[in-house]
Formats: sequence, C-alpha cells, structure tokens
Amino acid sequence: MNKSVEFFFDFGSPTSYLAYTQLPKICAETGADLIYRPILLGGIFQVTGNASPIQIPAKGRYMLLDMQRFAERYGVPLKMNPAFPINTLLLMRGAVAVQLRQPQRFADYVQAVYHAMWVEPCNLGDPAVLGATLAAAGFDPQELLALTGEQEIKDALKANTEEAVKRGAFGAPTMFVGERMFFGQDRLDFVREALV
Repeated sequence: MNKSVEFFFDFGSPTSYLAYTQLPKICAETGADLIYRPILLGGIFQVTGNASPIQIPAKGRYMLLDMQRFAERYGVPLKMNPAFPINTLLLMRGAVAVQLRQPQRFADYVQAVYHAMWVEPCNLGDPAVLGATLAAAGFDPQELLALTGEQEIKDALKANTEEAVKRGAFGAPTMFVGERMFFGQDRLDFVREALV
C-alpha cells in the first residue's frame, strides 16, 4: 500500500505555506501521495483553546525570524502579510469548493491563494482584492463565491476541521502519516522519515 501524507492546512498560517512549498518534493522523493485537507484554523483554536504564537510578543518576534530562516533554507520567498491576520473562512471554503467541484483546478487555486497571501502579500480579506486574485488565476470569482455559500461546502470544511481536532490537531500545519501526527513545518524531516 502506498504511503500518504494528509496535510491539514489554512492559508492564513505562514508555516502552512512553508510546509506547502516542501511537501510535494518530499512526497515525490518518497513515492507518497499528498492529500490536501483544508481546515479552518480559527475553528481549531476555538475548540482547543490554542492561539496564534504572534499574539505573544516575544514568541511572535522569534517566530518571524525563524520563518525567514526556513524560507532561506528552502529557497522560497516569504513576506509577512501586512493585513495579517486575515479571516480565511471564504478562502478555505473556496479550497473545499474547488477540491470537490473542480479538482483539476485545485493546485491552481492553492498556488494562487498562497502566492497572494505570502509571496506578493495582498489583503485577501478585501472582496475586491480576492476577486481580482481569483480572476487572474482563471477562476470566475462570482461562481466560486456562490459555491462557498453552499451547505455541502460549509459542512465539508467543518468536517475536516472537526476531524483534525478529533485526531489531536491543535494548529496548522498538521500532517498525518497513517496515525502518526506531526505539527509544524519544522517537523518535515520527521514526515520524510515516516515515509521511507
């Protein structure tokens, strides 16, 4: 049986972005499947009592430096979004909508949103900016926005988030290889080891 990595992510998490830049390579090198599992990080924080490390000033300052170190190590761009934190509810519902209704475009959606969030940071909480970002990536913003309002899409995002919590997640990114959980993009070496 092929091994796989379940990647529970939220676009609002810069460390999820860093994991996103590395997981496809790790999976390609180990012959594993990468399964994207969109979640709502705010929902996980609410249930678990966790909060963003940025809310603790000393930890936040250190985390920003540490993320830059990892971005340099990985050779990927990372710019802190001046609009952070951004409510990602529509973004994550959009991910679920594209994953379920237009799976062939899912990679394009994820790439477009991550790029606009952490590479050339835009305020994706502004509907006009979000619409322009989606249109530039070849999506119909009105159509996608309509999908995010469908109950099936809302329920699927909620189910992903609840499943993550039930399995022990308290933040993002959270990766599972089988039943083994790994939290944080700085644990990708352990993810790789679990796959070989």
